Amino acid sequence: MRTVINFNRKWAFSKQANEIPTVIDNKWDFVNLPHSWNAIDGQDGDNDYFRGTAYYAKSFSKQDLPDSECYYLEIRGANSSADVYLNGEKLAHHDGGYSTWRVDLTAHLTAMNMLVIAVDNAANETVYPQMADFTFYGGLYRDVNIICVNKSHFDLDYYGAPGLKITPEIKGKDAAVEIETYVTNGEIGQDIHYVIEDKEGNVVAETTTNDTKVTLDISDVHLWHGRKDPYLYTAKVELVKDDVVIDNISSRFGCRTFKIDADNGFILNGEEYALRGVSRHQDRWGKGNALSPEDHEEDIELICEVGATTIRLAHYQHDQYFYDLCDEKGLVIWAEIPYISKHMPTGRENTISQMKELITQNYNHPSIVVWGLSNEIGIGGSDDDLLENHRILNDMCHEMDKTRLTTIAAVSMCKIDDPYLQIPDVVSYNHYFGWYGGETDMNGPWFDNFHKTHPNIPIGCSEYGCEALNWHTSNPTQGDYTEEYQAYYHEELIKQLFTRKYMWATHVWNMFDFGADARNEGGENGQNHKGLVTFDRKYKKDAFYAYKAWLSDEPFVHICGKRYVDRVEDVTKVTVYSNQPSVELFANGESLGVKESPEHFFYFEVPNKDVTRLVAKAGDLTDESVIKKVDTFNDAYRLIEKGAILNWFDIDAPEGYLSLNDKMSDVISTVQGKMIFMGLVGKLMGGKGKDGKMEAMGFEIGPEMMSMMGGFTVLRLFTLMGGMMDVKFTKEQLLDLNKKLNKIKAPKKKDK
Repeated sequence: MRTVINFNRKWAFSKQANEIPTVIDNKWDFVNLPHSWNAIDGQDGDNDYFRGTAYYAKSFSKQDLPDSECYYLEIRGANSSADVYLNGEKLAHHDGGYSTWRVDLTAHLTAMNMLVIAVDNAANETVYPQMADFTFYGGLYRDVNIICVNKSHFDLDYYGAPGLKITPEIKGKDAAVEIETYVTNGEIGQDIHYVIEDKEGNVVAETTTNDTKVTLDISDVHLWHGRKDPYLYTAKVELVKDDVVIDNISSRFGCRTFKIDADNGFILNGEEYALRGVSRHQDRWGKGNALSPEDHEEDIELICEVGATTIRLAHYQHDQYFYDLCDEKGLVIWAEIPYISKHMPTGRENTISQMKELITQNYNHPSIVVWGLSNEIGIGGSDDDLLENHRILNDMCHEMDKTRLTTIAAVSMCKIDDPYLQIPDVVSYNHYFGWYGGETDMNGPWFDNFHKTHPNIPIGCSEYGCEALNWHTSNPTQGDYTEEYQAYYHEELIKQLFTRKYMWATHVWNMFDFGADARNEGGENGQNHKGLVTFDRKYKKDAFYAYKAWLSDEPFVHICGKRYVDRVEDVTKVTVYSNQPSVELFANGESLGVKESPEHFFYFEVPNKDVTRLVAKAGDLTDESVIKKVDTFNDAYRLIEKGAILNWFDIDAPEGYLSLNDKMSDVISTVQGKMIFMGLVGKLMGGKGKDGKMEAMGFEIGPEMMSMMGGFTVLRLFTLMGGMMDVKFTKEQLLDLNKKLNKIKAPKKKDK
């Protein structure tokens, strides 16, 4: 029988060792797995976290392992490349930091053994990811096991797969379930016993045969139906000889049908089932990628609380336990490989191997409906090598899995006639209109235009969001990092995206703040703060409740702005979110009226004097908060970026004239402003491109690009450009530019 021994405890660890050890000396620390060596330096900014090779070593006696004929080392996550050594002999190498892989130790074990795993997250040109907006945490950050099996056993060698492939086919009210097994060192006289059990453990079908592929029928099948009814069956398989079980494996599965329609979105079991949800990164504050089962459970509970029906598990393969939780909870999943941002001609084989691992290891999960080929890989346009890479992956996905579809996440700058959009079955776009330039109201019309231009391509939104920390204002504006602007942004995006039935899926970027050590912005370096929940999972931002109001059936009412207590205005706006039809707000016991809103967002004008205790009521539900009148704005609410060259409040902005605080669209609407801007572009951003067209960062500045850039203030645009192009603007340069702008009359605002 198969025995799995967890091997997580007491590994010697060193970043200083420079050779494979035979003994452990004082250069080594001791750690338990899961472990990441970038749990601190990968989350503090400046992009200076340690990227290189570190060593994990563990000595053990073979006598301490169960008596068995074969022993496999199973590594469930080593980022991003790793080598395995046993007693000084190199046994295996693996590229790809997010998947399970195994090494046969059997022939190399001795009485006493020294096992060393050298893990390397250094930059290279062959292993993805190499360029992305998240930290590439190094370490053995998931479980390590020893699997003990008979010489004849269900396969452990093929791309980390479970040795069991389950393919249900719905036929009317019944299901035909094909179960395929893979046996290593099979012998004459062996049989395979197949059993399907329902959720309660009752046997619904079984057979014994020497065939490695069978089809079992389930009568009156109970369908897996997303959040509404995530019903799971279990397939159990035993390898038997002379009535003795030699090996056994099992896997849960679900029976369901789905399709994605260009006009009607996602359809589950013949019913329209709107996919509205979030994206998720797997890391945590102070832990990096080294999560516990309890961490995964807390994440799935928060995602379920917000009411999501789908998760994009970005940008790599996630922990098997989390896919299991998605099956149990009924979340519909987009699973993908880290083929992201930068196409590397030398990385093709790695995209193929990582995709094979993703599909073989996750084939049985009913929650997964699409395989993601790439993310923002066409940011600079597509070439022949990139297109061929995508065609290879797309064809391979369909060959390996005839039950699921393929998708990509394109980025705003990717033109909608780019040929790589024609390769996958469905397409989604990452758009940040309203945060990285542009305006919030550009989102819906953009998708309408795509749908009109490509009526047969299902289109979704794979990323949208904006950053928020504990900064606050009564006048939120794009780029201010306030909780209030994030709430406003998501209100607008919800109204635009959720009302467009044709969108096959929408995924907020992101459910949780996450580590991005290259980022130095927002006042807290080393993180991307677009999460609806903070990095430590302790605080749900107001935008979290905006989604809960639209998506969740759990009755609730929530007053926004609880962290924004001190306010200077005499009358202040207070927003309430609820999934109930009406809300009444009380200020110090006095009703401010009852509001109704089909959009679930309720706005009140509240007199602000002394201390005001607010109570929102929606039926029997209540929520409370406090505001306080102050004479001077509380500077603790105002973003002051660490290390910023220039803050917005340091800029001279004479009334009626332009400044660095004005939007680019206003600047270039004037003749003088446009000349200044085009001169800077030519000098700093690469100048003229093909056919004399202006280029920035490798892509053409066309109408769409200009529209996006127009939504930035000049200061924010040049700050972001400086970071992306590694061009540092001095304070003197920016102030000199501001002086030039101060001489130009601002355009008159048009009445809306």
